[in-house]
Amino acid sequence: MPILTLGISFRRAPIELLERLSFADDELVKAYRHALDMDAIDEVVILSTCNRVEIYASVSSYHAGFLALKRALTETRDVTADELAEPLYSHWEQDAADHLFAVAAGLDSMVIGETQIHAQVRDALRTAEAERASGPEVRSLFHAAGRAGRRARAETSLGAAPDAFVALGADMAAEALGPLEGHDVVVVGAGRMAGIAVRHLRERGVGAIRVVNRSLERARSLAERTGEGYASLDELPRAMAGADLVVSATGAVAAVIDAPTVRAALTGRRHASLVLLDLAVPRDVEPDVREVDGVHLFDVGAIRERVMSLDATTADEIARAREVIAEEVRRWTVRRRSDALAPLIRAVRARGEDAVRSELSRHAGRLSNLTPQERAAVEALARGVAAKLLHDPIVELKERSEPGSDQLHARLLIELLRLDPDPE
Repeated sequence: MPILTLGISFRRAPIELLERLSFADDELVKAYRHALDMDAIDEVVILSTCNRVEIYASVSSYHAGFLALKRALTETRDVTADELAEPLYSHWEQDAADHLFAVAAGLDSMVIGETQIHAQVRDALRTAEAERASGPEVRSLFHAAGRAGRRARAETSLGAAPDAFVALGADMAAEALGPLEGHDVVVVGAGRMAGIAVRHLRERGVGAIRVVNRSLERARSLAERTGEGYASLDELPRAMAGADLVVSATGAVAAVIDAPTVRAALTGRRHASLVLLDLAVPRDVEPDVREVDGVHLFDVGAIRERVMSLDATTADEIARAREVIAEEVRRWTVRRRSDALAPLIRAVRARGEDAVRSELSRHAGRLSNLTPQERAAVEALARGVAAKLLHDPIVELKERSEPGSDQLHARLLIELLRLDPDPE
């Protein structure tokens, strides 16, 4: 079955829409069940990150698949079809592969070449496999995307440091605070992004860092790995009261910092201002926090605007990465066609073998006086001629089997050679 991708990303969707579309881990279970209940969808993988929500599926047809995947988004997220109309994009077959390979290579990220997305693509497949939602079609696509991403980074200078996104946010914070050296920081969250933030800020020479998280055990684990302090989320206002910068990167489905929390933290503090850097989608900080006096709030939307104004890498390196991706897309396409055409190719080769056996049998009398070595040589020659004659039609069949024309060429070959291949 063909591959279809439906998605929304930071390039055309406002942060508010991405927040509502984003899937928490426990919501993916329901989403996979809902998608697989639709007749048009056979296999599916959902890629949900801070900057995109994309569904890759093996579908019965483009039209039926498009409608089914769109329904899967609208019926499992708090969005309407009208809200998706402008930012929604779709990719079919080779275009779907090209898009996913570019995503895995970091070419479609806010920070070109960022490495975190490669792991997110891999993890998306693992989650789909755990939910028994993937299959050979999408599994092959995602494995090939992983290879394309690795090649693009190995063969070019792309590959922004994992903390590049955090670094941009920290630069914006420094514009409001001045140099970050010596400023005390609270990091809310204890996941991968929070860990990257702690390490990056420590390298920039900030003062004390306190890790705050809903799970005190996870906060302690991150703090002990990095030599920082820690506290539970209940202590957030008190922790914020002594900080100049708050970096939030949780996986919560709702905001964890609101205006009353910020006002409580500012009460009686000596510091002139407080900077909040929200790296999460959905956002951890309520937008109305901006209205609190003395507060500067930078979220993913603000970082996006900054990234758009930067030339993150050279055009030559992007062009080389695109060449790598094109090579990997072709490799995936040829392998996929070969798999799909395998029954027909077996039938073609069997037809050639039948012709060789028939001719050897017809001339058995004339070959009876040959030595075993001579007879083996004649049989090898006959099989070699047959294989050579069939080689070009098989190669051409693979090359010409584009979506939409594959059945046409296959049927023509079946009729010309009078084959009886596997019905599939």
